[in-house]
Amino acid sequence: MIYFLIVLTIAAVVTYVVTPAVRAAALTLGVYTPIRARDIHSTIKPRWGGLGMFLGMVVGLAMASTIPYLSGIFADLTPVRGIFLAMILIVLLGLADDAWDIHWLIKLLGQVGAGVLLVVHGIELEVMPVGWVGVGNDGVQAVLTVFLVVLTVNAFNFIDGLDGLAAGVAALGGSAFFIYSYLLTLSINQFDASNLVTLLMAVLVGSCLGFLPHNFYPSKIMMGDTGAMLLGLVMAAGSIAVTSQVGQLAEQFTFRNVPAYMPVLLPLAVTLLPLLDLALAIVRRTARGASPFSPDRGHLHHKLIDGGYSHPQAVMLLYLWSGLFAFGAVSYNFLPWWSVTIGMAVTLGAATVLSLGPWLRKRARKINRNAALRSLREKQQRDQKGSAA
Repeated sequence: MIYFLIVLTIAAVVTYVVTPAVRAAALTLGVYTPIRARDIHSTIKPRWGGLGMFLGMVVGLAMASTIPYLSGIFADLTPVRGIFLAMILIVLLGLADDAWDIHWLIKLLGQVGAGVLLVVHGIELEVMPVGWVGVGNDGVQAVLTVFLVVLTVNAFNFIDGLDGLAAGVAALGGSAFFIYSYLLTLSINQFDASNLVTLLMAVLVGSCLGFLPHNFYPSKIMMGDTGAMLLGLVMAAGSIAVTSQVGQLAEQFTFRNVPAYMPVLLPLAVTLLPLLDLALAIVRRTARGASPFSPDRGHLHHKLIDGGYSHPQAVMLLYLWSGLFAFGAVSYNFLPWWSVTIGMAVTLGAATVLSLGPWLRKRARKINRNAALRSLREKQQRDQKGSAA
């Protein structure tokens, strides 16, 4: 694991070092995030932070290729090349959108193109998370792969609404995914833990950790669509690539005490928060006759802010939910299922109470106020009767 941690550290350091230069370039070129009614921030901030994250990932991958222990990952450059080309396409698309706010249809076509690049280079969804249901048809694999890429890219794009939110959620989910992929690889070959998915999660987590000091509240730069879509793409690529490992466990049927389709369930747990926000946004917007890609102020983080939480409190609460789902799913691999289930029930209950805290307090104040008003009216009625008598 030490080699992956070295790559993670390199990605973090590079991202941290280059982000100020990216910020200066964005300020010089006038790439700002405008102040809109739906936004939380009240000052103009530069975008393009995702470019610094991309550079951190690329340098991390380049350094990994020089490490002998990880050489097996680069023995076949086809999948690595496909992911790299898809990353370049997404970053160029994001840079353009951050600078000129391009039409949503162009963004969608670019996201589809990134998914197609993965498919062309052999990265396809091979197993569905329903028992041992393999996706044998090449055409179906391709369609599902592109769909998952578009879905995950937009999920992370939608959740990027508070300082440090998308980067922190991706770091938490990527860390859980990293641990799982590493342990899964060791279960296949205890002498060689080198794996493309583990490497992808290492550079993803590293770039997020390197970017957070610049992006946490109050942020100096925003990742923009460049960073949010890049995070979604890398997470989707890892989620898709890891399904090929399930076939290598076909004779074992289980990885420790969890069904072997866990490699697909875990990415769903990791991205559950952004996917939930995406689903609610689509339902909300189509219900009022608007485009699913039209912006509004109805996201989960908006609700928390409007409910009374401060900016950092809302972010930390969403970190809590993301961490619970991601690490809770990983815990099923090496802890008794009943203990994890009990722990998850307790912690999810506590998180629910915390999330509903502002509304519960507001409701309690309303009930107390109504009770006080009723008591006052009753007293006035008694006083009136006493005066009449």
